[in-house]
Amino acid sequence: MKKIVLIVFVGLLGFALNAQEKVAKIEFDSQTIDYGKIEKGANGVRVFTFTNTGNAPLVISDARSSCGCTIPKKPEKPIAPGEKGEIQVKYDTNRVGPIRKTITVSTNAVDNPNIALKIKGTVFNKSSVQ
Repeated sequence: MKKIVLIVFVGLLGFALNAQEKVAKIEFDSQTIDYGKIEKGANGVRVFTFTNTGNAPLVISDARSSCGCTIPKKPEKPIAPGEKGEIQVKYDTNRVGPIRKTITVSTNAVDNPNIALKIKGTVFNKSSVQ
């Protein structure tokens, strides 16, 4: 009887080790984009690049900005394991002054399901610079 229990235990242990959980993981190249000094009306589009470092498809379910002056655009399709993806951010550069905004990204990543991305910089009016 002990041999049977031992065989069943070893078999279940081996099965558990082989049934590795499939999870998505996300790793950004950078979580902050610095616009630096950017002229009023200039192109305000920037891109956050990330990689799915997990072994399951990564789904970006939402990308929200802290204000209406920043518009994030997330991938619509899942990102396969090992693949790269992008979150595009468009800042309204017609607003002169400092940029300090946060984009919150919601994912199915097991280790970091909600990520805060930041943009910073300063929009200046060329006519006021001499």
